[in-house]
Amino acid sequence: MPPWEKVKIITENGNQVEAIAPVIISASRSTDIPAFYIDWFIKRMEIGYLVWINPFNRKQTIFVSFNKTRVIVFWTKNAYPLLKHLKTLDSYKINYYVQFTLNDYELENYEPGIPSLNDRIDTFKQLSSIIGKEKIIWRYDPILVSNELSLPMILSRIKNIGDQIHEYTERLIISFVDIKPYEKVQHNVAISGIRELTQNEIYDFSTQLSAINQSWGLKLGTCGEEVDLTQMGISAMSCIDGTLIRNLFETDSKLVQYLNRHNKKDKGQRKSCLCIESKDIGQYNTCSHLCTYCYANRSKGEVEKNYFHHLQNQFAETITGEYIPPPDDERKEIKQTDFSQFIQ
Repeated sequence: MPPWEKVKIITENGNQVEAIAPVIISASRSTDIPAFYIDWFIKRMEIGYLVWINPFNRKQTIFVSFNKTRVIVFWTKNAYPLLKHLKTLDSYKINYYVQFTLNDYELENYEPGIPSLNDRIDTFKQLSSIIGKEKIIWRYDPILVSNELSLPMILSRIKNIGDQIHEYTERLIISFVDIKPYEKVQHNVAISGIRELTQNEIYDFSTQLSAINQSWGLKLGTCGEEVDLTQMGISAMSCIDGTLIRNLFETDSKLVQYLNRHNKKDKGQRKSCLCIESKDIGQYNTCSHLCTYCYANRSKGEVEKNYFHHLQNQFAETITGEYIPPPDDERKEIKQTDFSQFIQ
């Protein structure tokens, strides 16, 4: 089990509940919180907790307290809505960095819900200028080919983006599309002709990417890949990266003490994933980017339904605005999140 402490909190309805208090929060592998739910997330931070619903057993709900949180890792394809909240985040004295996926599948419309490439590049630069290039990681994720899209075309598009943003980041993380493990993905890509790369294609692509990177000087890495590309200058990296977190936030003594004790691989992730333990607080079937290759959405209709519910109750305990029945615990006055305790 993850090493999260358990704390007692009082909900908005005045009920006493037990909550986990993770030190590292992932926001999120399951949906794009900065793009669609950042107002909700900031409000839940202010309140001090949120509720996560287990996607495999929806009767199981977990209260997540921000009481011990020291790091938030944001994942996004559109960080623009996040920009207006950066000062608020900084005021909480909680550390954060951003995994920014910046792909170019505009012509194929594989990512129909995202802004234009030029707008996303502008946002990337703006965010980097505010928080520092070491705290914004460029992801081109996933690498895919199709009837319409060849590897030389992908490499050309990556070079176009990299030529514009390489001075605004220090890392580029890539992954290759996975179709076979996900039945939902198989269904969604059937018409588009998207397919996985062969091993020879992966080697060829990686060799050429490393050559392009000679002029950028970025650290190249893969996410969740078993293939060894070290000879091409591409290492296996982690997205929730204990070493990176320590280096970025070395003055946070509470965080460093935690990492000294807890810096293990997250057993809840794939075998090839090297991330350390974090609590992901997103929900499946809530991302309105509606990417063709996405494993986290079952259907467009379900996403639209969930987002409608969210808009009806934007600051509910859950992303989807679902009502969580109060427990039968005895009500008791318990102090909520006090961020002042984290000021060094």
